[in-house]
Amino acid sequence: MADLQSRDADALTARPDALGAKGFAILRGAASGATIARVASDLSPHFEATPFCQGGFYGTRTKRFGRLLSRSDAVAELVLQREVLALAERVLSPWCDTIQLNLGQAIEIHPGALPQFPHRDQDMWRGVTGEVEYLVNVIWPLTPFTRANGATLIWPGTHGAAALESEMVGEPVVAECEPGDAIVFLGSTLHGAGGNVTTAARRAIIVSYCLGWLKPYENQWLAYPPEVARRFPPELAALVGYRQHRPNLGNFEGQCPSILLGDAVPDHIAAIDALRPDQEAMLADYVDAQLAGGETARAGS
Repeated sequence: MADLQSRDADALTARPDALGAKGFAILRGAASGATIARVASDLSPHFEATPFCQGGFYGTRTKRFGRLLSRSDAVAELVLQREVLALAERVLSPWCDTIQLNLGQAIEIHPGALPQFPHRDQDMWRGVTGEVEYLVNVIWPLTPFTRANGATLIWPGTHGAAALESEMVGEPVVAECEPGDAIVFLGSTLHGAGGNVTTAARRAIIVSYCLGWLKPYENQWLAYPPEVARRFPPELAALVGYRQHRPNLGNFEGQCPSILLGDAVPDHIAAIDALRPDQEAMLADYVDAQLAGGETARAGS
C-alpha cells in the first residue's frame, strides 16, 4: 500500500482540483485543535456506552453511532466548515437544487479489527453509475490516523466513470493524518477502513453531504425533530432537512418544512408553489395562453 511519500502524495493536499483528479483530498488543518478536542470530549462517553456493531460490513470490532449534532454542539462547526461545504456544493450542485446532510456518524475501530470491505458509498442508491456524483464524504479524525491503527484506505482514480470497472486497480493510499485534518472523498471513490493491529482504538467522525432529492443514509428528521432543530442556525437546519428541494420535495403541508421551526404552526396553511425556474417559465407560458384564450372567447361572444 502506498503512503504519504508515494507518487500519489500530491492528492493529499488542500488543492480542490485533487478531488476531481484523484477522487479524494486531505485538507490539512481544516479545523482547530480546540474544536476537535471539544468534539472528542463530548463524544467520549458515547463511544464508551455504544456496543460493538454486528455484521461483517460494519465490523464486529467497530463501534458506530449517529445523531452527532445532538451529542456535541461543536460538531456543527465541522458540518458547516466553509471550505468543505464549498467543495461539496461544487461537486453536487450540477445534479441538485440544494444539498443536504447525508449523515453524521462517529466510528471507533478497536484493536483486532480487520480491514473493511472496499466499497463505494454511492452504491447505497441504485442510480446511474459513472455519470452522477451522489455524495461527498468527509472524515474528521479524533485520534491520529496511521497505517497500523486502521487509517482509511483510498484507491486513487477509482471515481466517476472508473466506478464502472469491476476490478480494483492499483494499490490504495493510506490516508495517514492528524486530528484537525479532513479527508474528503467522492461517493464514487473506492475506499475502506484499514485493519487495526495496535493496542489502542482509533476514533473519527464522518460527515457526508448528498443530493437534496435523495433519501439520506441517516433519517435526519428523526435524528433532529423540530424541538431539536429549532436551536440550530438556519443554514444547519436547512442541511438537516428543514428546506424544500424544488419542485416541492420534502414539503410540509405544501410549504417549506422550516415553518415547523417557528413558535407556532397553524392547523391549516396554504400550499405554496416551489418550482424550478424552468418549470416556472413553462407554467407562466401556459397561464398566459389560457388567459389569452379566455379573452378571445369573451371578445367573440
